Formats: sequence, C-alpha cells, structure tokens
Amino acid sequence: MNARLVFRRWLGERVRAARRYADEVATVAPHDAYANKFHYFGRGAGLLAPQGTIYNERYLSIGDETLVGPNVCLTAGINGEQVMLSTPVVSIGQRCVIGRGSHIVGHWSITLGDDIQVGPYVYITDQNHTYLDPDTPVGWQTPEESAVSIGSGSWLGTNVVILPGTHLGRNTTVAAGAVVRGRFPDHVVLGGVPAKVLRHYVADAGWRPGPPE
Repeated sequence: MNARLVFRRWLGERVRAARRYADEVATVAPHDAYANKFHYFGRGAGLLAPQGTIYNERYLSIGDETLVGPNVCLTAGINGEQVMLSTPVVSIGQRCVIGRGSHIVGHWSITLGDDIQVGPYVYITDQNHTYLDPDTPVGWQTPEESAVSIGSGSWLGTNVVILPGTHLGRNTTVAAGAVVRGRFPDHVVLGGVPAKVLRHYVADAGWRPGPPE
C-alpha cells in the first residue's frame, strides 16, 4: 500500500478522534461555570458542541434532561446587553430534544412544554417585521411581538417554521416544512404552507381526517 495513503488514513483517524473528544469536552453540562449564566439550566441538561449563537443567557431557561443539539441558535433580544421586560423570555421544558441547526429566537415569550421533539433546522420566533408603511424598507419598520407556546408532547418536523402568535396544543405533530401561525387544539396533525389541520383525534373513535368540527 502507498505509504502516503497509509499515513493519510492514520492521520485521519486521529483527527476524527480529536474532533470527537473536543466536542465531548465542549458540551455544556449543569456543573460547568457557563451554565450558571442561564436563568435555569436543568439537571441532566446539555448543550451539545459545537454550539450555535447563544446570548442573553440570563433570559433563557433549559429544563431538566433537555438536550440542545449542535449549531442551535438560542437568543433573547437583539444582543447580549439588552434588558428584557420579563424573564425567562425563552423557556424550554423537561426532557426535550432540540435538533441540529434549529433557531429559537425570542423577544417577548416563547414557551416549550415538556417532552417535545424538535427536528433539525426548525425556526421558532415571537417577532416579525411589519410592512405597513409602503415607503419604509421592511427591515427598518418597527417589529411586532406575539407570544408563542408549544404544548407538551409535541413533535416538530424538519424545517418547520413557527411564527409569532402560534399556540399549539398537547401532542401536536407538525409535518416537515410546515409554516405555522395561529391557535390549534390538542392531538392534531398539522401540515402545509400555511399550516392547517390534516388530522385530529376523537376519543373512542380514533384519528379522523381534517379539522375538528
């Protein structure tokens, strides 16, 4: 075998091992000093490495046994110095999993219940820019906030977008790629752009197509 190829394989194995070790060491656990910056950092919780953008930690709450995946963005306000009107701004319950590359961007109130599974690259925000003034660039217009809540036991598929003012009931399933705004009851399946109820659960009758009557 070519000596250069042998060396490449040898070096590659060690680089990968070093990367795995670095990610393990860089994972934030409750006993780490950095965890003390958060409003709450629960027992058994973890921020897996590499971490995404995280700031204004004192307004962020992470529940017990919740795992936040690599490259996840968790923020409150527009920078780490902003004083918010309430705390926590972003609250994630117990035993949740936040998938790789997701963004939870809070300005007013975002609440995730317990036992929620968030797929990769999900975007959740409680603030949007307005477009009321046709003569002012949209990005310069005053944004509007509206609280968001995700019911316990819910599942958000890959690339779901949760817009301001959304309130999902318990055990809600949101199909991949859906864009969600509005209030929805417990035990429904949502999908589409904009998202609508595809299925709902009826006690003693099981799952039925469409929204509840």
